[in-house]
Amino acid sequence: MTDEPISLTAALASFDDLWSPRIVTRVNDYDVRVAKVHGEHLWHTHDDTDEFFLVLDGELRIALRDRTVVLGKGDVFTVPRGTEHKPSSPGGAQIMMFEPTGTPTVGDRHEEIPAQVDATTGHELRL
Repeated sequence: MTDEPISLTAALASFDDLWSPRIVTRVNDYDVRVAKVHGEHLWHTHDDTDEFFLVLDGELRIALRDRTVVLGKGDVFTVPRGTEHKPSSPGGAQIMMFEPTGTPTVGDRHEEIPAQVDATTGHELRL
């Protein structure tokens, strides 16, 4: 990682892939990831870690089995570990996530992965 400021605007402008988080920096043992999202992700669960979402632009919906959380620009929400959830964004959004380094984007348990969803642990940006 760099010891220089990181422009989230530049980071988000450097890729077009949806549901394919990019690692912009690390904090201790956590990745700070940004992603562009549109449409639906998939139902999945992170067994051993919480998942933190910050909406940078647009609207993100996080379906839980008992309700749907709607996040607008500037809103944050943490999905507790072991909670099945499904992010979606009908109109598109740009988001930031904090997750332990190596956390797969589709969690530990998930439904079938569609072609448009990246199942890796994130791509590191080189700005």
